[in-house]
Amino acid sequence: MDSSKPEVATEFPGIIRVYKDGHVERLIEAEFVPPPTHPKTGVSSKDIIIIPESNVSARLFLPKPTYPNQKLPLLVYFNRGAFCDSSPFTPKYSNYLNALVAEANVIAVSVNYRKAPEHPIPTAYEDSWAKRAATWDSFGAPIFLGSEPIGSEALNQDGKAVLDRLWPFLCPANPDNNDPRVNPISTDGPSLVGLGCRRVLVCVAEKDVLRDRGWRYYEALGRSGWMGVVEIMETDGEGHGFHLNDLDCEKAKGLITRLAAFYNRDMTSNF
Repeated sequence: MDSSKPEVATEFPGIIRVYKDGHVERLIEAEFVPPPTHPKTGVSSKDIIIIPESNVSARLFLPKPTYPNQKLPLLVYFNRGAFCDSSPFTPKYSNYLNALVAEANVIAVSVNYRKAPEHPIPTAYEDSWAKRAATWDSFGAPIFLGSEPIGSEALNQDGKAVLDRLWPFLCPANPDNNDPRVNPISTDGPSLVGLGCRRVLVCVAEKDVLRDRGWRYYEALGRSGWMGVVEIMETDGEGHGFHLNDLDCEKAKGLITRLAAFYNRDMTSNF
């Protein structure tokens, strides 16, 4: 055994690897792309600092102007990456937000929240909430977990085992997978009746291990007494993050079309 080779303390395959000496190796795409005007869509973008004290940044996406003084929906986007990897500045997210903003004709702010393990939960929530507090819609990173397996999780024991290790890694101060921040329908959490918006769209994919969590949230919100409208869209035959991997596939385009319609409904309403 090569004693000079650093030992791995924790690893989530394809996402992050942490070594015993404290070194963190992130395994998701990390390439930085600048924020130019997209030649095909006309969407322009720029990078901004939103919390100077902690250097939390974001990428702002503006659609091609159509009418002067037109009011547009504001989308706050939280990239996936399990709260510990990736950023708005990679080709994958930059390209996706360009396509979404062009189709939906919205202004988008993609938040580069600080990542675990260097910045454990609740840092990502606090960074994201600091920007979202005055906005309308959000879409992206949040995942739902839970201690007891539900639905297809019972058939995917390896996947469930990885998910069970994830929250304690992200939030060592409260490693319970029923923490309401990651399991909003937990009996320990606040009632959903007070959810502070009028409409919710839950998007799931048939082959995603997290699919049933999305459905469970949709059902719980619908029967909670909340006075808003909750919808759900399931994409057949696709897995986790499919919409980011091939923007030209019809199912990814279909999801963008559904999101665009959702964002632009009741434009004069306040969320």
